[in-house]
Amino acid sequence: MAESFKTPVEVSKIANLHYFEFISGYHTNENHHNFCELLYVDRGIITVQSENFSGDLSDNQLIIHRPNEVHSLFCDEDTAPNVIIIGFECASPDIEILSNRAYTLNADQKRQLAEVMQEGMSVFAPPYDLPDIEEMKKREDFPYGADQMLKLRLELFLISIIRECKSIHSSSRSIPNSTDSISNVRQYITDHYTEKILLENICFLFGTNKTTLCKKFKTEYGTTILNYINDLKVREAKVLLRENKLSVTEISEKLGFNSIHYFCRLFKKTTGQSPKEYTKTIQSKLNL
Repeated sequence: MAESFKTPVEVSKIANLHYFEFISGYHTNENHHNFCELLYVDRGIITVQSENFSGDLSDNQLIIHRPNEVHSLFCDEDTAPNVIIIGFECASPDIEILSNRAYTLNADQKRQLAEVMQEGMSVFAPPYDLPDIEEMKKREDFPYGADQMLKLRLELFLISIIRECKSIHSSSRSIPNSTDSISNVRQYITDHYTEKILLENICFLFGTNKTTLCKKFKTEYGTTILNYINDLKVREAKVLLRENKLSVTEISEKLGFNSIHYFCRLFKKTTGQSPKEYTKTIQSKLNL
């Protein structure tokens, strides 16, 4: 008789799935839930206080609060972080390994978490950015098997992290291949997107031509170079708006726009709101 599968990590329920764009200075009151809570910083820094961990989480770091663990988070006055929170039930004692220290995701684990979020948003109905919603409602018409796929993706993600934590090689990280020119092109753009980037310059730096460069970039990342640059600019603009230190004009100039009018048009085209409308919406959602 064949042995049954070993299932060291089983998610029995997912209560909520959030993506927050916090403003600087935001904080939560102490709270606790009867389920685990995954807290991940997509961008920025937050300070966490809990029974098992007190300290800062920064880009690509996560921690998991145990059921009924009292916890709270704080954003300092200088940063406006993007944060993912997922509430789920899991009886595995191995989750403990992620409750008392910050864990930094590698590139593959970040991809897995993105897949969890994408699947989750096909299962749960919005909004995803309102605090204090412990039990989110599911869509009535989510795709076939999406809730099971969400459960499996989250389990796979947790197993990946716990396995690495338990491994004697846990300090190792996957390193991008330096010969991967498209990966290097994307990194160059990410480092310089506030400057004037010309395709001719990129082609010269990476020894390619426009046709090959654009085709490979679109195939690898599913978007054009221009759209990728604009998405980076809008994302940074949202952070700067939430930090509330610069005017819209100053943000436009900081991000390398030649015209504030073009910046506002691009921002509204991407987000559906003007910069000022976006700021007011975030403040309203956070009950400020």
